Amino acid sequence: MRRLSLLLLPVALLAQAPASRPAAVKASAAKPVYAAVPVTGEEKIIYSLGLSMFTSLRQYDLSAAEVALVAQALVDAAAGKPAVDVVEWRVKQDELERVRSERMVAREKAASKAYLDKAAAEPGAVRTPSGLVFRELAAGSGASPKATDTVSVHYRGTLVNGQEFDSSYRRKQPARFPLSGVIPCWTEGVQRMKAGGKALLGCPSELAYGDGGRPSIPGGAALIFEIELLDVAAGP
Repeated sequence: MRRLSLLLLPVALLAQAPASRPAAVKASAAKPVYAAVPVTGEEKIIYSLGLSMFTSLRQYDLSAAEVALVAQALVDAAAGKPAVDVVEWRVKQDELERVRSERMVAREKAASKAYLDKAAAEPGAVRTPSGLVFRELAAGSGASPKATDTVSVHYRGTLVNGQEFDSSYRRKQPARFPLSGVIPCWTEGVQRMKAGGKALLGCPSELAYGDGGRPSIPGGAALIFEIELLDVAAGP
């Protein structure tokens, strides 16, 4: 487990410090060095450190109150007045991470199942034995790829809440890759398409990134891909 550096917490969180702390600490929290909205390049870099820190905290499934408590720890550490012994309590972080991560995965899987069940009931949708939900959006007229072929595609990937995590459209450049080198959902689903066609793939987590997830994808998350198959080439 990667240990957390409190120095990377967003400064804006300092304003959330509880009123029960010493006056000197409250004063420093009430007057952050930087504005609430970063303006200069340096401020934006520092602000981005806070965003990175929040991402690293995600596996703890923190509530708003708990985020404020983490921010208070930063204030106390800066003042040299920590409320607990960090060495004593650090050893308990792994167990908390395990419990909270399992809670997050269970919640994500429940939401994903509900979404995919609804998607599978859409007109024209097919749920395959693997759990993939496939729905053709526009029929193609070209070749269908085999698992050993290389494909060129445009695609957009979202979570079940609609949050986009990847898009070749946004990069303004199609993606090209061997179909055997992607997540199982793509390997199976794209083979059901024809060049020139479009389809929607609903991928349960076991056909995507599993319980571990990725930095931008929660563990246990189903992924939704809108895919446009541009070209199929034999071999890698």
